[in-house]
Amino acid sequence: MSKQDAEKIERKGKKSREMYNEIDLDKIDINEGPPTEEPARQYYYMAKCREWVKAFEQKNGRMPKACVVNMGCQMNARDSEKLRGVLELIGYGQTESEDADFVIYNTCTVRENANNKVYGKLGALSTFKKKNPEMKIALCGCMMQEPGVVEKIRTSYRFVDLVFGTHNIYKFAELLFYAYESERMITDIWEDTDQIVEELPIERKYFFKSGVNIMFGCNNFCSYCIVPYVRGRERSRKPEDIVREIQKLTEDGVVEIMLLGQNVNSYGKNLEAPVTFAELLQKIEQIDGVKRIRFMTSHPKDLSDDLIDVMKRSKKICRHLHLPLQSGSTEILKEMNRHYTKEQYLELVDKIRGAVPDIALTTDIIVGFPGETEEDFLETMDVVRQVQFDSAFTFIYSRRTGTPAAAKENQVPKEIVRDRFDRLLEEVQKIGAKKAMRYSGKTEEVLVEEVNRQDDKLVTGRLSNNSVVHLPGDRSMIGKLVKVRLKECRGFYYLGEVLAE
Repeated sequence: MSKQDAEKIERKGKKSREMYNEIDLDKIDINEGPPTEEPARQYYYMAKCREWVKAFEQKNGRMPKACVVNMGCQMNARDSEKLRGVLELIGYGQTESEDADFVIYNTCTVRENANNKVYGKLGALSTFKKKNPEMKIALCGCMMQEPGVVEKIRTSYRFVDLVFGTHNIYKFAELLFYAYESERMITDIWEDTDQIVEELPIERKYFFKSGVNIMFGCNNFCSYCIVPYVRGRERSRKPEDIVREIQKLTEDGVVEIMLLGQNVNSYGKNLEAPVTFAELLQKIEQIDGVKRIRFMTSHPKDLSDDLIDVMKRSKKICRHLHLPLQSGSTEILKEMNRHYTKEQYLELVDKIRGAVPDIALTTDIIVGFPGETEEDFLETMDVVRQVQFDSAFTFIYSRRTGTPAAAKENQVPKEIVRDRFDRLLEEVQKIGAKKAMRYSGKTEEVLVEEVNRQDDKLVTGRLSNNSVVHLPGDRSMIGKLVKVRLKECRGFYYLGEVLAE
């Protein structure tokens, strides 16, 4: 790769950090009181925080380093980009080492062991803080919304400086300022909110693709899931704000958009002027710079015929749909509070495949939900065989404190669950391997995403259907859409070659 190509890639990486950083912090009068309106209030506190960063640099002869650790889903990952954006703007350098001047864990709480992982990491951080008393430690995300967690942190991990949840992440700069100023732990946990604050800084991981939140929260209350309790009720962003953000992203070089929500299919129901998800997709498709549109997660009960029709006619929506099944047993689905039956799910799959024959379908499946019998499990296996999923995320049921399912007495013995899980995984992998073969020898468009981690003479990208492709290339190809002949399928990925233009 030439020096010019390397500089071009580096410039693109820097530009991705500057997209929302158009406000000049030097022009903000920090001697006046903070504004009451958002996001101006947060930019005021960013300017205040930057004064602390300057003082740190003067004292230590270097800029402070920050480590943002994302521990959850793609919604969490997007939130972590916002945290990095604020830290970048106020002057922190970024590092992956947790032996840093500022460490923040953006936590997950879907499973109990996620909480235990955080407590274990905090124990290790206490050693770093003893060596560096100026170090600041923060916790945010879903785990912080759980009753009892904050109290445990207050009593057992008193060296933590800042704790906040999912609803007030936009206040990060303000909370960080008070963490600088205070000798005690700052905690700010909200039970819920209807507020959405736009135009805050974001530091993206990729210059060519980006997640975009279209909604927050969840109204479904599946009986095994803690998410509605920690993410709050559904609230949708205005379509004009979403379109404006995507337009800015495309001006910054983004070609692929991932629309994010706990249940994107219910987007827009709570807006003053309701807009359906299908209508939102049509608006986004009209944005010139967008080449690919992805979205997740889709709940089967809300996937409309209008959405299927939009997917059928679209030239930009990727040929991949993640449609969580969870169980193939109608009885278990009822106990899970999923609001569809086995037959309705299969009918929906038929509609989707009828409209978009080449679509890749992936799913989530839980094994061992309380009360699941062998007959229930075989119903799940039947759906897997009928649908022929391209891949599936398979989970052993995790008893999650605070959910209705955790209180059920008819928990399935571990040895039975493990046997079922192994049988399901074997079937899913067998079907997935067979499905993966279908593109061998074909020419498809690949978005190149990175230099291959095992062989730097190769690059790695994805098809529209989300399949992984490795092909000869270098860093200069990252972010480009290229025509590739898929020479060979190696189980769950392809080896390909770029076609000459």
